[in-house]
Amino acid sequence: MKKELKTSEGAAPVGAYSQGLVVGDFVYTSGMGPLDPHTGEVVGTDVAAQTHQVMRNLGAILAAHGLGFDDVVKSTVHLQHLKRDFAAYNEVYKSYFSQPFPVRTTVGSELMDILVEIDFVAHKSA
Repeated sequence: MKKELKTSEGAAPVGAYSQGLVVGDFVYTSGMGPLDPHTGEVVGTDVAAQTHQVMRNLGAILAAHGLGFDDVVKSTVHLQHLKRDFAAYNEVYKSYFSQPFPVRTTVGSELMDILVEIDFVAHKSA
């Protein structure tokens, strides 16, 4: 059984997908871009600013199920310019977590007018 997670504090879907799903003790988020949840506009012109907005959007989805960043067990990250932007993105990303950090895959991808997209898998501990 799966339950949809929705929040007006995270970027609204721009296609046929949910912001997040709860399946058992796990929460799966969609890939989030750096969109302002109220205007739908891209926030920031560099990867650091865009990563902060993505993390705020993902944090809102986690919070809709009573979770936080320390509940994240896996992330997948897409960077438009992997070599150029990795260090700046990584500095922002790691500031949202404490150790042990989630496992992570980071790849270079063709993105639509954004520099970063991230999705999470989180686990709700008993």
